[in-house]
Amino acid sequence: MIDEHLLAFVMDGLPDPPARVLEVGAGTGRLADALRGLGYDVLAIDPATGTESVDRLRLHEVDEPDGSFDAAVAVLSLHHVEPLAESFDRLAALVRAGGPLVVDEFDVACFDERAAAWWIDQRELASGEAHDEHEGRFVRTLRDHLHPVALVRSQLQRAGFALGAVARGPYLYRWDLPPGLRGAERQLIETELLPATGARFVATRS
Repeated sequence: MIDEHLLAFVMDGLPDPPARVLEVGAGTGRLADALRGLGYDVLAIDPATGTESVDRLRLHEVDEPDGSFDAAVAVLSLHHVEPLAESFDRLAALVRAGGPLVVDEFDVACFDERAAAWWIDQRELASGEAHDEHEGRFVRTLRDHLHPVALVRSQLQRAGFALGAVARGPYLYRWDLPPGLRGAERQLIETELLPATGARFVATRS
């Protein structure tokens, strides 16, 4: 099931259908299928999955004509992309001038021990099983392996994208937790008891 807040954000950033859209890091293809159902022409890629609706490709391997996509979408994927510079150069070549890149991200730079403890607590309550890492080690593990949003943005800008403002908000409720926690996470962010680990922005191909 697609998060309704996510779908609204993506739709707000995309041109009208039948625009051709590249989805980077499509997972099992749920968002791509939803966009196709709304009339978009979607090429969905993900190096870790391959299904009828998702091609098992890395971003820098996409063999399509330059400027052949009207827009691109990246949901919780750019923090994993490797090689980063080469991939973003390819993305900039694939998206036509003026086309938007709609980005929904987890910002590992904002993920601290408070966020780790809250997520671990909610996960243990839901599963009944203890998490295998201490909060501090969990934070360090993620920061050692994921790109922070600041790096993603700087590399997109270098590749030729004009950056829109970042909107910060909740993300942890979407990360393998039971439904219904978005409001609780948002309230904790507003009272500064949790950091806002979600980051959304739209970049435009210059």
